[in-house]
Amino acid sequence: MIVKKLHEVPFADTTGYEKVSKQVVLGPEDGSKEIVLRYFTLEPGGASPYHSHDFPHLVKVERGSGVHQDKDKKQTPVQAGDFVFVPDNEVHNFFNVGREPFEFICIVPGRGES
Repeated sequence: MIVKKLHEVPFADTTGYEKVSKQVVLGPEDGSKEIVLRYFTLEPGGASPYHSHDFPHLVKVERGSGVHQDKDKKQTPVQAGDFVFVPDNEVHNFFNVGREPFEFICIVPGRGES
């Protein structure tokens, strides 16, 4: 068994993504090859890229408020306590619309963290 504290998990390289922090909390380095749990922090004005890939995301918003944008560019507000499912191949992104950090857990298959 592995137990971690978020504040002890190093930050991944997010060069090119302004105001976005990422931590791989549990993943391949911990022996979890099938499932990866990541933690994202988007500072005010921060956004993930508008993109797609061939694997799903399971997201739980932990803090703050933001927007999920789907393949039709429909924008859905999300806040702490909300859950989001992003299907395979769906174009999507998240962005922070608030004045405090927007933080969320993102679970993907192991191949989603390369």
